[in-house]
Amino acid sequence: MSGAAPQPATIGEFLQIPEDRRFHELVGGEIVEKATPSGEHGDAQAGIVGAIRPAYQRRSRDGGPGGWWIATEVEVLLESALLGSAEVVRPDVLGWRRERVPTRPVGFPVSIRPDWICEVVSPANANTDTVKKLRVYHRANVVHYWLVDPRDATLTVMRWTDAGYTMVLRAERGETVRPEPFDGIELVLGTLFGDDPPE
Repeated sequence: MSGAAPQPATIGEFLQIPEDRRFHELVGGEIVEKATPSGEHGDAQAGIVGAIRPAYQRRSRDGGPGGWWIATEVEVLLESALLGSAEVVRPDVLGWRRERVPTRPVGFPVSIRPDWICEVVSPANANTDTVKKLRVYHRANVVHYWLVDPRDATLTVMRWTDAGYTMVLRAERGETVRPEPFDGIELVLGTLFGDDPPE
């Protein structure tokens, strides 16, 4: 005799997890614990922040384009009619355009949809980043989605369209690219995966 299908987890159940132990996400009605970051994961995440934040965070002081709020590991509440229920994600790196969000997003979780999300793929939950969260971000109208994958040292850059995300760039270690929406800077892919910056 088969039992009834489990009920989807709710935002209330998610928020019952104590804040100091809430390293989880609520995706597709399931509370999912985030994988413990590996050295490769942390290196890639730090590389992205180090490349983008100096040029784009707020108003750049060094002549860069500025115009963004860039953050890491922020809990974000995504809601829309298409989602059908609330989702809570904790992207590795994310950003909001200042022209749309003039003041720094605050709260726990933040309730303002990001304009850009970057996930560093972890082997333990690769399917979550490459399939489940991709669908969640598309339904929530996140315009730009990046996947950085240390397993094969690649960057995949996607842009939102009605039909789904369109891949606009796929690059690998050894390449230097200008990935949207941060095409005002050059990103040396190898530096995300432990390579020294070029001389």
